Amino acid sequence: MTEPLTLAEIEALARTAHEGQTDKAGRPYAEHLQAVAEGVRTRGGDAEQIAAAWLHDAVEDDALSEQWLTEAALSHRTKDIVRALTKRAGEPPETYAARILATPGAVLVKEADLAHNADPTRLAMLDRPTRKRLTEKYTRMRALLGLVGSEGPAV
Repeated sequence: MTEPLTLAEIEALARTAHEGQTDKAGRPYAEHLQAVAEGVRTRGGDAEQIAAAWLHDAVEDDALSEQWLTEAALSHRTKDIVRALTKRAGEPPETYAARILATPGAVLVKEADLAHNADPTRLAMLDRPTRKRLTEKYTRMRALLGLVGSEGPAV
C-alpha cells in the first residue's frame, strides 16, 4: 500500500469533493464536515475516525465514487466506517443502524454527525415542517443506535 493520506490531505480532498454543495440551510457543506470531524475529535475519536468523519457523506452524495474509496490510501477501518455510514437507496433505518453498530468505530462518527445535524442553531434556519421531520428522523436514529439523550431538541 502507498503512504496513507494525512488528515490534512483528507480534509482538503473532502472540501474539494463537496465544493459547491450546501446543506439544507444553504450553508457550505464543508462546514458540516468540519463540525463532524471536530465532534469526533472532542469525543475522543482517533485519526481513522476523524478521517471517516471528513469522508462520511462523500460516497452517498456522489462527491467521490465507491471505486475511489476502494483504491484510496486509507486504512481498512476508515473505509469500513465510511461504507457503514453511507446510506443506501430505499434502506430501512433499522438496517442502516445495524450496519453502523456492527462496524467498529462507526457509532462515534454517526453520533457526531447526528449532533451537528440536530444542532438547534442549524435547525432554526429551516422551516417548521422540515425542522420537525428532521428532528424526528435524528431522534429515531439516536434511539436505534442506543445513544443517550435520544429525545433531541424541541421543535
